[in-house]
Amino acid sequence: MNKFLIVGLGNIGSEYAHTRHNIGFDVLDAFVQKHGGSFANSRHAHVAEVRWKGKIFICIKPTTYMNLSGRAFKYHFDKEKLDLEQTLTVVDDLALPITKLRLRGSGSDAGHNGLKDIQATVGTDKYPKLRFGIGSNYKKGAQVDFVLGRWSDDELPVINKKIDKSIEAIESFAAVGIARTMNLINTWEATIN
Repeated sequence: MNKFLIVGLGNIGSEYAHTRHNIGFDVLDAFVQKHGGSFANSRHAHVAEVRWKGKIFICIKPTTYMNLSGRAFKYHFDKEKLDLEQTLTVVDDLALPITKLRLRGSGSDAGHNGLKDIQATVGTDKYPKLRFGIGSNYKKGAQVDFVLGRWSDDELPVINKKIDKSIEAIESFAAVGIARTMNLINTWEATIN
């Protein structure tokens, strides 16, 4: 496998930029920038194609809004004629601590509307996901504000470390496969200084 579809979930619009819910966009921006690429408008998504060590990464940031992410996923998945094992979706996760990342080859949407739509569109939950822990440090009834809020100054050093580790995860996923990458990522924890 030399071609991969990397999907970063988020919402378009400046009001959502760099919010917890948009971490998928931020990870893809950092990955594409590291590899000298740039995004261009395409059907249902901003798309960048980058190459690294003989691998081709089609990176997409859906422009359909979170709840319709499946439309962009399916369009570019079909266009590139890939298997689901050649995809990796980067998504925020309330259930994971802010210090953790979790990589799995399948798994439920866990109530995440973007994943829910992708699962409904492709007809299975058996596609790889890199879950980026955002923690759950919010008062009862304030979940939406928390998820759509921006990182605090105290959180940013940890988030930047995790973005770097997420780039490493994408590269490892393509280079050595999901099983070895899970061992690398799922045991790692960002340190809070």
